[in-house]
Amino acid sequence: MHTPVLLNEVIENLNIQSNQNFIDCTFGNAGHSMAILEKNKPNGIVVGIDLDIKNILEHQEKRLILINDNFANLEKIISELSEQNLKFHGILLDLGFSSTQLEENGLGLSFQKDEFLDMRFNKIEAEVTAEKIINKYSEKDLANIFWKFGEEKYSRRIARIIVQERKKKQIKTTFDLVNAIKKATLKNYKKNKIHPATKVFQALRIVVNNELENLKQVLPQAIKILEPKARLCVISFHSLEDRIVKQFFKQESKDCVCPAEFPKCICQHQAVLKIISKKVITPSFEEIKNNPRSRSAKMRIGEKLAF
Repeated sequence: MHTPVLLNEVIENLNIQSNQNFIDCTFGNAGHSMAILEKNKPNGIVVGIDLDIKNILEHQEKRLILINDNFANLEKIISELSEQNLKFHGILLDLGFSSTQLEENGLGLSFQKDEFLDMRFNKIEAEVTAEKIINKYSEKDLANIFWKFGEEKYSRRIARIIVQERKKKQIKTTFDLVNAIKKATLKNYKKNKIHPATKVFQALRIVVNNELENLKQVLPQAIKILEPKARLCVISFHSLEDRIVKQFFKQESKDCVCPAEFPKCICQHQAVLKIISKKVITPSFEEIKNNPRSRSAKMRIGEKLAF
């Protein structure tokens, strides 16, 4: 059973009131959405967005509007609901993945199951598979991907071994890739707590699904959609995501974003956000003990300013 991360903290910081409406941009297994629906009774709505059609089909609730789409299209999604004249008092982005998504959807996202290296959440929007990247990209490009999107310190060595191995036979499955990674890193990772393929799989998933760009696109859309004094909660699971959220919150909470050396402001930027979480919110020891997958979660909260 999937356990929603930082559930109590999400419910508390969204400041949910009766009959208010919310958007769960990463609906997943519905854990956060169902908890919100318990708090915004009797007439509050939750709009749940998910790329995985199975998550949409498996959940039907009276006050739940489910949309099978990419959250990067948030403004378009909400505009298509304009006839309902909904106002939104909070938006949640939980950028993590459930065990179901990682291990049971057959996309080759988990290094613990032998599956075809696909990794595409949306096969209509995403054209390039992980298999194509691994077998067609140059050694330099592979090393850059593993370093930039996975922060993998052995990126060059792994890329070199992958190129050597694919000359013998195509790397088509997750286990083919894992074996190549182990050849490059096993000695170095023997004392490490994480699996040697973790960062490479993360990097490939991010690139295939354009995850960081999607995050950059949705954040300003979320602020536009929210009512004044409504809140945006974002839960990230690695430093690349958290850096994007932190920088966005920092920029949008300032009236001026000109370089420090400028004698006067010329940007005409106006703050639209108040940072609620001065320090990043992380799971408690108890939550990590009960749900080890939560250990890397970081949540930041911003509140839309009233003008």
